[in-house]
Order: sequence, then C-alpha cells, then structure tokens
Amino acid sequence: MDDKPAKDYILDDQIGFILRQVYQRHSIIFSETINENLTPTQFATLAKLLELGASSQNHLGRLTAMDAATIKGVVDRLVKRDLMFTSKDPSDARRLIVDLTGKGRAVAIEAVANAARITKKSLDPLDAQEQAMLLKLLKKMC
Repeated sequence: MDDKPAKDYILDDQIGFILRQVYQRHSIIFSETINENLTPTQFATLAKLLELGASSQNHLGRLTAMDAATIKGVVDRLVKRDLMFTSKDPSDARRLIVDLTGKGRAVAIEAVANAARITKKSLDPLDAQEQAMLLKLLKKMC
C-alpha cells in the first residue's frame, strides 16, 4: 500500500484544523468578554433581533444559520430568561413572532458593544488590510 499521500498530508496545513484553532481562540475571547452568560447562538439571536426588529422564529433561524430545532431551543431559553417574548402572527396563526423584551434590548445593546471588542481582539494579529481580506475570503466560502 502506498503511504505517499499520507506522508504528504500535514495536519497543521489543513483548512479544517486551522479554522478549528482560530475558532477555539475566538471562543475563549468570546466567553471572557460577552455579558449575561450568553452562548454564541443566543448572542446571534439577540443581535439579529436588535438589528432587524421582530421576526418570525423560522426566518430568524435562517438569518442566524440555525435549523428549526436549534432556533426553537434558543428562543425558549431566552424567553425563560425574559430576554425575548413570542406572539402569534396575526396574519398567520401558524407563525410565531419573536422580539426582544426591554431587558433583552438592554442586554443585546451591551452584548453588541462587547462583540465589537471581541471581533477586534480576534483580528488583532492581522493588519487592517489582512483583516478585510480574511473576512472577504471567509464570506466567499460560506
């Protein structure tokens, strides 16, 4: 059996391995900086509602790259924490509308300010041009 391909494979040079290391670093920065013990999915949910306002739960899930089961769990947990509320869509009773409570809006505003610092710290090893290029390339990969 030819093990040449295996010898040519250097883990440290592989995109998945590098992205995982970068994500681990970013996750540490996130957990040290974010407020209210928010998970990344909870933060994304609050930040997107702060950005866009009330939304259907299904649409919010798509906007935050979460499947239906995941966004439902996130919404349920945030509702229990009094950061969000749900209501039936008056034009379609099957659709659940979600929005921030007053407390949720305050938490989201603070979290977004912290998130800007998280992004800055995560990108600190790069100069401004490298930061812009990295974000452009990563978005292209999505």
